[in-house]
Amino acid sequence: MTSNARTLAQSTIQIDNERVTVTEWRFAPGSETGWHVHPVDYVVVPMSSGELVLETREETVTNQLTAGHSYTRSAGSEHNVFNASETEFVFVEIELK
Repeated sequence: MTSNARTLAQSTIQIDNERVTVTEWRFAPGSETGWHVHPVDYVVVPMSSGELVLETREETVTNQLTAGHSYTRSAGSEHNVFNASETEFVFVEIELK
């Protein structure tokens, strides 16, 4: 589970219409999204290269991400994402409605 010492990552909605929501996420060192469930399928486009930690109810996994190399997840994904590194990490999330 999450530590109370973590701060929240900064999210900026760039587009929100009837088809998609596009959000830029900026993770300062030690920041997190907080636990959440994705109600729709989505695509993540890393703008930075580095590691982010993904906590699920079952496990904690460190993921190596590369700028410009997208990935997708299905609706219903429940997790918390946090930046355990010493540098900022940025990605853009595209939720498909």
